[in-house]
Amino acid sequence: MPLVTSTEMFKKAYDGGYAIGAFNVNNMEIVQAITEACAEEKSPVILQVSKGARAYANHTYLVKLVEAAVAECPGIPVALHLDHGPDFATCKSCIDGGFTSVMIDCSSMPFEENVKITKQVVEYAHDHGVVVEAELGTLAGVEDDVKVSAADSSYTRPEEVQEFVEKTGCDSLAIAIGTSHGAYKFTADQCTRNEKGILVPPPLRFDVLEEVSKRLPGFPIVLHGSSSVPQDYVKMINDNGGKMPDAVGIPEEQLRKAASLSVCKINIDSDLRLAMTGTIRQFMAEHPDKFDPREYLKPARANIKELVRHKLKNVLGCAGKA
Repeated sequence: MPLVTSTEMFKKAYDGGYAIGAFNVNNMEIVQAITEACAEEKSPVILQVSKGARAYANHTYLVKLVEAAVAECPGIPVALHLDHGPDFATCKSCIDGGFTSVMIDCSSMPFEENVKITKQVVEYAHDHGVVVEAELGTLAGVEDDVKVSAADSSYTRPEEVQEFVEKTGCDSLAIAIGTSHGAYKFTADQCTRNEKGILVPPPLRFDVLEEVSKRLPGFPIVLHGSSSVPQDYVKMINDNGGKMPDAVGIPEEQLRKAASLSVCKINIDSDLRLAMTGTIRQFMAEHPDKFDPREYLKPARANIKELVRHKLKNVLGCAGKA
């Protein structure tokens, strides 16, 4: 099965009350872990590449890694997506270079400027058989080249979404309902603490999601910044020389609820990084004599695979939907 767009994935997800996992990839081990988990769970998947990943690993290497994964896992639909494309030129490069989906992120710009650039990308992408994700509302947090302060973040305005989609022709829309990029999604002041002293973040704004869904019936919605920041991996990092106090993510039960509504794509990146880093830190601490990268990357890959498997089955609900 060749690379596909997300069109059919999203239609089935919307009708079936589940979401597709969009996992960020940066290297071979992450690509292998994600796609092997999806193949075993018979799940469709979106592999997404950020501007930072392209700068780190090179566009060609990443595309070839994904093509290798498609060859190794022929039974599942795989889309290759640009995450947070900052401008038309970056989107065009990815469209011309084999991606089947791109995101143009002009959410920090005024509404009309966002419409103008998004429409330009949509017209070029559709002419080349590629689909486009756009964004309204601005998520706080830091991830790769995306850096937005809490003061500069904003919830999506439901009254704008219908006009935006009609004017741009985008195929899916990322909205801001309280998720956030990175491993530090909320400050301690924004949270409460449970009986174990662990931070509990504020709930997502499902009222915004529901109003957007009413105004865009049947239209696929996307959630960025949706890692749950597993506390066992945070502890693993901290127990082995790391310093990540009060790292907190989005509760998985809230993501499952979103997936049962109109959210068809949920982005996950930080959780993969935490699993890899925690595993490597622990391995290094337990085996200070080791220096072969294969020896510590192998268990890191295995833990990412199990994390993805958990997300597919228990959070996204897309296991068995390939």
